[in-house]
Amino acid sequence: MNTAQLHQRFLHCSGADTDTRNIRKDSMFFALKGENFNGNDFAKEALEKGARYAIVDDKIYEDQKHYIVVKNVLDSLQKLAAFHRHYLNIPILAITGSNGKTTTKELLNAVLSKKFKTIATKGNLNNHIG
Repeated sequence: MNTAQLHQRFLHCSGADTDTRNIRKDSMFFALKGENFNGNDFAKEALEKGARYAIVDDKIYEDQKHYIVVKNVLDSLQKLAAFHRHYLNIPILAITGSNGKTTTKELLNAVLSKKFKTIATKGNLNNHIG
């Protein structure tokens, strides 16, 4: 499944989740892998908790309803995020630097939300997934 096709399914979801402890109803679960865990092992749990789809990279899930098998889950999540950002066609404000990013984000959101509709991440998600 290519990114555009994945995006079409994503549009019918409540968002993207990567942690089964925080699954939202009708979300798209991305079975990420880490040094000490394999997200594929949690895909079934994510669906049982209400996720609409589980994005996995283990072929044992092929041809099973609600599982979408991709080559690399992290790569698919990142490509979907970039595709969706362009799809929205709205201004994006990015903050970079060594120190103060989260504080600056919170201050800018507080000021700009007085005049504009704003969206900001909760807390600090400064990594390749957040």
